Amino acid sequence: MPKLKTWQLTAGSAVAGLALAAGAVAVSGPWDSGQRKAERDVAAVQDRTGGAHHETPPRNPAEPAPAPSARSVLGALGAPAVPPSKADRVKAALSPLLDAAALGPLRTASVVDAATGEPLFARGERDAMTPASTVKIATAVAALSALGPDHRIPTTVLATADGKAVVLKGGGDPTLEKEGLRALAADTARALRDKGAGPVSLAYDTTLYTGPDIHPIGRNNENLARVTPLMVNEGRVDGSRSGIGDRSPDPAGDAASAFAAELRALGVELTGDPSSAKAPADAEPVAKTLSAPLSALVERTLTHSDNDIAEALARQTAIAAGEEVSFVGAGKAVRDRLAELDLPAADALNGVHFADGSGLDRNGRVPASLLTALLTRAADPAHPELRPVLTGLPVAGFSGTLSTRYAADAPGTGLVRAKTGTLRGINTLAGTVVTQDGRLVAFAFLAGNTSAPGPAQDALDALASKLAATG
Repeated sequence: MPKLKTWQLTAGSAVAGLALAAGAVAVSGPWDSGQRKAERDVAAVQDRTGGAHHETPPRNPAEPAPAPSARSVLGALGAPAVPPSKADRVKAALSPLLDAAALGPLRTASVVDAATGEPLFARGERDAMTPASTVKIATAVAALSALGPDHRIPTTVLATADGKAVVLKGGGDPTLEKEGLRALAADTARALRDKGAGPVSLAYDTTLYTGPDIHPIGRNNENLARVTPLMVNEGRVDGSRSGIGDRSPDPAGDAASAFAAELRALGVELTGDPSSAKAPADAEPVAKTLSAPLSALVERTLTHSDNDIAEALARQTAIAAGEEVSFVGAGKAVRDRLAELDLPAADALNGVHFADGSGLDRNGRVPASLLTALLTRAADPAHPELRPVLTGLPVAGFSGTLSTRYAADAPGTGLVRAKTGTLRGINTLAGTVVTQDGRLVAFAFLAGNTSAPGPAQDALDALASKLAATG
């Protein structure tokens, strides 16, 4: 086995003990109980004289002694002289599983060695298909590449010089909490007291984003709030933290009302209810709060398949690129940023269309080869800024959207890390797995026109588990 690099050892450290233990059982059992018996059986078959007398007949001294030789054990057992390649083994293992009826009539696959980029298995890998939520891998890679893992999204309060007008300006952080609003209010109240301001007006500014704020999936959808640069806790109104949940019909207005309540609690007198307006040109910042680092936002997005943060990441990429901060502009910015990464897969962006950042839009198109190329680039030691893409992937049987999808005794449990994707008739899975020989492998399986999500997910999980069991 080739010498493992440091990053490979790191990726496999959490599962090395399990893999080695399983390997030890697999090797010791057949060798002790089966291989030795097989050798004896083959030796018996080779003796074709029959009868009960097995002594060696005396040799004629006049004849030359035979040259010493030993029978080839592998040859006698019928094993090939040259073992099959890694790619051959992967193909033999995955091909039957990819043909499962549960995956529907449309299915593509790409498997590559994450260290070398060597293709190990492919079927229709360049055919662009609806990726569902696996597109979040592309969104995350683009945002990290454009902004870096330490970038934080601001929410700002501005005030006019006379202190008579205050504006809460959204910067695109969907994870803003009430604690952040409370800190903003405290700093704002302090600044207004310093200005000696009396009653003030309060407005909120959402002009950072352009275009429609309703996702194409429609209004009042439990999977996603209105896409606005100002909201508290992703516009959730039911106390949920991830997954589906009741959403506010006006998350920006609700955030402004909550901020107004915090100001009033600190003794700031407001002239009326908050109104939507762009901040005056002469207004200056008096308070600011920042999101968690982009690395943490990416991990949360991938682990929980968070649609609101994914759309925010796509728009942050558009801001960095100077594009229109909309669904269209964000899609262009993500594609352009990925094109600059010199991806290992040839023509990986052919046929690609980023309709949104979350994958909820069925008009999105991505080939399996792009997803494995992005995962391979994220594993590249030359791109440490992309590492949160790998660390954020759910762990099979343990975390996020894979926490309940793998049985305790499945070969992939604890070894597979992958982003799930589910829409009606669409089921996808893309991620990494450490194989039995210690390699980190990137994979992407995309299925379309599936008849039922449960059997399709089981079939995808079986493919990833089989990879984990492949040496």
